[in-house]
Amino acid sequence: MGFMIDFHGHSLLFDPFITGNPKAEHLSPDDLNPSWILATHGHGDHVADVESIATRTEAKLISNYEIVSWFGAKGVKGHPLNHGGKFSFDFGTVKYVNAIHTSSLPDGSYGGNPGGFVIWNEESCFYFAGDTALTKDMELIPMTCPKLDFAILPIGDNFTMGYEDAAIAADMIKCDKIIGCHYDTFGYIEIDHNKAKEAFAAKGKELILMDIGASITL
Repeated sequence: MGFMIDFHGHSLLFDPFITGNPKAEHLSPDDLNPSWILATHGHGDHVADVESIATRTEAKLISNYEIVSWFGAKGVKGHPLNHGGKFSFDFGTVKYVNAIHTSSLPDGSYGGNPGGFVIWNEESCFYFAGDTALTKDMELIPMTCPKLDFAILPIGDNFTMGYEDAAIAADMIKCDKIIGCHYDTFGYIEIDHNKAKEAFAAKGKELILMDIGASITL
């Protein structure tokens, strides 16, 4: 679906999917003015608006080598990462971590391996998982990164882990505040919101399900 996070004065836009999104017809990509765009993988419902937003705002793209190169050929400036690597930017450190999914770009070309991002500075740390199945690699995050203040996890099932597995993932990453993503956009991934929240509450976790276009302070 896409998230814009104001991270201590820097606007970070993740996986922008407004154009063609049946749930976001009341929004426009022209209203977004990020300083950085981060793409977890190449599927169209995660990169639909990367080029238009980056061209208009001159925001730089952070993603894997293949995605940064593909958009680079379109004039988008970016910084490539690969799994396990991290880099310090003006807003903080970004580490590209494993995700279990697939990745191809809108024209069918190879989109590299999918990933997620752990981002931190001296003040806070969060994990944006992207599209992923539950994986034991998540246990490495609290071992190699600062303590998470919150995480954004997919919960829609079918194409990613469902909320039951995402609740297990919350334990593995040692995070109590979770924002759900990748649910309800299409028929395949519609969920029961109450059951999803109950699955997290049973583990002492908070699951936040945001309305499209809404904002929250964490």
